[in-house]
Amino acid sequence: MLIDSHCHLDFPDFAEELDAVVGRARAAGIGRMITISTRVSRFAAISALAERFAEVFCTVGTHPHQADEEPDVSVADLIRLSGHPRCVGIGEAGLDYHYDKAPRDVAARVFRTHIAAARETGLPLVIHSRDADDDMAAILREEHRNGPFKAVLHCFTSSAGLAQTGVDLGLFVSFSGVLTFKNSEALRAIAKTVPLDRLLVETDAPFLAPVPHRGKRNEPAFVVETARVLADVVGIEVDALHAQTTANVHRLFGKLPPIEKGAAA
Repeated sequence: MLIDSHCHLDFPDFAEELDAVVGRARAAGIGRMITISTRVSRFAAISALAERFAEVFCTVGTHPHQADEEPDVSVADLIRLSGHPRCVGIGEAGLDYHYDKAPRDVAARVFRTHIAAARETGLPLVIHSRDADDDMAAILREEHRNGPFKAVLHCFTSSAGLAQTGVDLGLFVSFSGVLTFKNSEALRAIAKTVPLDRLLVETDAPFLAPVPHRGKRNEPAFVVETARVLADVVGIEVDALHAQTTANVHRLFGKLPPIEKGAAA
């Protein structure tokens, strides 16, 4: 059993064949998929999707690309919506200095709102960080001094320093199909340094399909390829990696119900 800890099943890329996509994931042994919110304004559609499929759960939050669209989403808003029975986390939220689609001060303020909601609810925060290592590390350290919260650095492609900061603060680190790319030697070296009990795997579908699917639209079934490479990188059997990352997801996303033996969901 394996869990895709981060995908975007509500994106238009899947609209025409969502049943088939979930079916292929089920056939590949994917027991859970967490479809991640990028806009709070779309939470009704995202939660409806999670209600539709037994294997699918969701989060609520505003991606840094959309922070300027939803600058006034409050802690209370996030807390209220996260009470949905299929909602297991807050986010994704964070900083993205690669595209800079929202003003940096707005993105940081929205990010801190999500941190406060994660702290208040006890639900984990899904963190997006790209080309913003110094500011991300500073915010994480400062906010942890204000009170701990659970979180994952998703689709990790940042520096070894940010990975270590995350580990030091008790965060999890999730790797996507980027880990399988030929030119990702430095990223694989970082993955080796993350404790086994902090590792997650994800697709970030429909983006970043792993080898041998690179260049195609990504989907949750493909997370098995990232898990295979990660197992080789950290030096354990694939089945052990599946078991470890599944246990890690359930430890982080404590609201997820347990997977019954012999059942996909």
